Amino acid sequence: MNHSEFEIALKKLKRSRAEVFSDIREKIKTVIPADGYAGVSQPITHRLDHVLSGVKAQVALKLFGSDLRILRQQAAEIKNAISDVPGIVDLQIEGQVLFPQYKIYAVREDLARHGLVPGEIIESLEAMLQGVPVTRIIEKDRYLDVFIRLDEESRKDIEAIKRLPAKTLPTGQVITLGEITDIFETSGPNIIERENLRRRIAISFNTVKRDLESIVSDVKGRILETVKFAPGYFVEFGGQYESQRQATRMVTLLGVLSILGIFLVLYANFKSFAVAFQIMVNIPLALVGSVIAIFLTDRTFSVATLIAFITLCGIASRNGIMMISHYIHLMKEEGESFTKEMVIRGSLERLVPVLMTAFSAILALIPLVIAKDEAGKEILHPVAVVIVGGLLSSTLLDIFLTPAIFYRFGRKSAERLVAKNPEAEIILSKKH
Repeated sequence: MNHSEFEIALKKLKRSRAEVFSDIREKIKTVIPADGYAGVSQPITHRLDHVLSGVKAQVALKLFGSDLRILRQQAAEIKNAISDVPGIVDLQIEGQVLFPQYKIYAVREDLARHGLVPGEIIESLEAMLQGVPVTRIIEKDRYLDVFIRLDEESRKDIEAIKRLPAKTLPTGQVITLGEITDIFETSGPNIIERENLRRRIAISFNTVKRDLESIVSDVKGRILETVKFAPGYFVEFGGQYESQRQATRMVTLLGVLSILGIFLVLYANFKSFAVAFQIMVNIPLALVGSVIAIFLTDRTFSVATLIAFITLCGIASRNGIMMISHYIHLMKEEGESFTKEMVIRGSLERLVPVLMTAFSAILALIPLVIAKDEAGKEILHPVAVVIVGGLLSSTLLDIFLTPAIFYRFGRKSAERLVAKNPEAEIILSKKH
């Protein structure tokens, strides 16, 4: 079966890229043959998918087994079971189509009678029908192998192949291939894929409008409910899904370590668990805005989204550091006591720096937020959405919640930190 690839450039139109892709898929369905298949993707994504799973699609369900007929049958059952799962497009079974071929079976009794072994017949057939290299021609910086084989007339059909010589006896009699083998026309697959020493056939698809994890979860549920596998047959998931799961586990682990690292750095600086916890309250405040932003845009979670969450943890903690460190500065250096007026003063004095740093980052990311359908922004767009949404919520909530939390729970920690400064200790003793 022939495989063709076409690359086209999309012009900037009023329609989104997703709408254009959907239109292309509908048009292709009307022209491809019944046994054909087509997938719509982007060049880099297309090639990466092939590197990851050997299939040019985001998700590859690899069905393993020993009998090719059963593999094809169960692959069709899987395709029918998952065809209506929301978010699946370009669903197809690997193109293992049947094509006509000649099969040659050696009759061992006839071979033994003439003193032949199957290996000799195979070598002779390979040389006569397929050809073997006999020499090499070197031309400057390249070389060409020279093959020798029978002409087209001597191997054009079964009758011609049957007349091919297999062995010449000492008496001069020539044993033909038809006398020692059975030759007949049949059909066979154009390709037989193997992986880990087992035959396999792949059912592949791309995804739209939903995140990969939820779609694969629905696919697994459908397969368990409707497909009964023959003994020794099983399915493995590959492609972007497998890579995403591995990356998700790694990013989650690194995210936990990052949060612990932020906490340890805060404790090392302030020498107070309470102050460190109060600063890290900004992290869940940031996540609130990020989740809302994802819900209002793509509603999909990916590795890029998780990386953006980790980045946001550090950015959100910065606002709390700026506020609380200034409260402690007012008590240490300017002799302020722990009062509501001191908290209000510190909040107002840090309001402009907090807003300036937050909104400068937001303005820098706005172009990526609105570049949803532009090529090359597939990873940067979700990162920008998460960070912008988190910065908006953490900054606005931080202005109100951080002063309130510090005033309610921060007295002991603040006075203990201030007491380590001898001059501040004298001021505090006079005021109390």
